[in-house]
Amino acid sequence: MTEDARDEVDRLVAAWRVERPDLDVEPLQVLSRVSRLAKHLDRARRAAFAEHALEPWEFDVLTALRRAGKPYELSPGALLRATLVTSGTMTNRIDRLAATGLVRRRPDPEDRRGVLVSLTETGLSRVDAAFSDLLRREHELLSGLAPDQRVALSSLLRSLLAPFDSS
Repeated sequence: MTEDARDEVDRLVAAWRVERPDLDVEPLQVLSRVSRLAKHLDRARRAAFAEHALEPWEFDVLTALRRAGKPYELSPGALLRATLVTSGTMTNRIDRLAATGLVRRRPDPEDRRGVLVSLTETGLSRVDAAFSDLLRREHELLSGLAPDQRVALSSLLRSLLAPFDSS
């Protein structure tokens, strides 16, 4: 490996190998890079959302509705499952999004006690614009990889994450 191809993780691992030769620091080769990449991704996501006046939690709720397809509507329970938050948190989020005109509530015709949450036109256009911007930024993050490398990395990461997602 040339000095140009070395990164901060290479320097970190080398230092630990000197300081703690009794430990196998090999996991740092992968997981420190994943951690550092996650920080870059978080910055890109926050920038994309901020450019469209959205908080990350707002984007999560709006994209859950958008992925549901027309009429871009879900029950609060379905939104809970999609975003992995508590019911109190979801109620607060729906209230705040409704107050800003990004979603609306309506009675559930199938359940007289239930409600449905749907995207407004403003919510739909805002989430679509933010998602397009996010994808542009994510493509930039991956620009150093060839298409076949992206496929290989995706497959490896899927293998690593699958046991966590199934539990």
